[in-house]
Amino acid sequence: MRKASNMNRIRGIGAIAFAGAAVLALSGCQQGSATGGGDEGGGDAVTLQFQSLSDQPATQAAVKSVVDDWNAENPDVQVEIIQAGWDGTFDKLITQFTGGTAPDIIHYEASSIASFAADGYLADLTDYIDDDLKSDISDGIWESVTQDGEIIAYPSTLQSYMVFANADLLAAAGVEVPSGDTMTWEELQEIAKATTTGGAHGLGWGLASPTATMMSLSLGFDGGYFSGEGTDASIEVGDAELAVPELIHEMAYTDKSIDPISLTQSGSDVLASFYGGKIAMTVQGSFQATNIANDAPEGFNWVALPPLEGSAGAIQAANPQTYSVNIDSEHVEESAEFLNFLMSGENLGQIAYADALIPSSGSARAEVETLAADNPAWTQVLASGEGLVGPPFLKVEKYTEWKDTIATPAFQQYLADQITSEQLATQLSDGWADIAG
Repeated sequence: MRKASNMNRIRGIGAIAFAGAAVLALSGCQQGSATGGGDEGGGDAVTLQFQSLSDQPATQAAVKSVVDDWNAENPDVQVEIIQAGWDGTFDKLITQFTGGTAPDIIHYEASSIASFAADGYLADLTDYIDDDLKSDISDGIWESVTQDGEIIAYPSTLQSYMVFANADLLAAAGVEVPSGDTMTWEELQEIAKATTTGGAHGLGWGLASPTATMMSLSLGFDGGYFSGEGTDASIEVGDAELAVPELIHEMAYTDKSIDPISLTQSGSDVLASFYGGKIAMTVQGSFQATNIANDAPEGFNWVALPPLEGSAGAIQAANPQTYSVNIDSEHVEESAEFLNFLMSGENLGQIAYADALIPSSGSARAEVETLAADNPAWTQVLASGEGLVGPPFLKVEKYTEWKDTIATPAFQQYLADQITSEQLATQLSDGWADIAG
């Protein structure tokens, strides 16, 4: 008999209490752990609640297709999708776990599940994962979802940060589209300056929520921010950690090649300026490749540029989306069996392609390559995945609290030119010291 978990820790919201669970009330449908019984006749069917955060229509359709296939093949174990959204998920999960209403299967991300695992809310899935799947995903990616020797989630898809360009505006400025395997920050800076004119900026970058971007791209300069794990982690904010924010700040306020309004917007909001020719380039999550392909005006000539390379290489953070199982589910094994099915190369490849994300497994990447054979932007999206590594912050138990309450407002102030980089470093360091106690 395979084990459900050995994470029998004392329950409590400990590291995640700060989020104020009581503020959020659950709305819509009732949620809770799996229930046995199908119809009123007392059938033996099991219903698993699967809380999905997929917010792109094409991705929702892909997930539904996988669930429909499973339900057709497994009449005794039915999966019900509980559609949710990314906003407020951390607070919502606190409410669900502390109230005993968490679903069986939980879709989230590696950087945000550490606290829930530490408090004993997630099942150990180590013995449930198919051997072929385990070998098809790199050790580094598995490490991102491993805590205290237990695999507490299936890593599914990963995001990279890509530079998308209006090829016509680059050509009008006499700039050739970079064709190398990578593109340096200096090249990005030069292209942005060359394409900044009286009526347009060279770059628009939606950094209303900047922390994830800073943490990921800083790895390209060997800027890890954190060392150590769990509650013993410490922070260092030096030249390597400040390299990316300082480059962005220089482009915005010295070169004046970044549209300053874009720094206060979301990535999606910036796309309107990109389509309208107000900016020549935009940095976006790789998933926006699908939106650009679907939403750009007819005849809009856009390209994806090579992955950005810092002094340490074209390295970004591997912070995969995850599927975990509620340790209090009555059907941990059935939940894991469904996730093994969902994570097959064909199924995960379909979901990743719909979301323009990089799948974690080799077989799923092969599926995406087939699906995207006619889409050259996917060449760069998949290439950017070669530099994804597990970042130190994934092992930091209070990272989400620091990100939300300290780092995000500090980066926002710096990008608004309200504080210096030295003050930014102080706020980030002192804020962590306050949180870590």
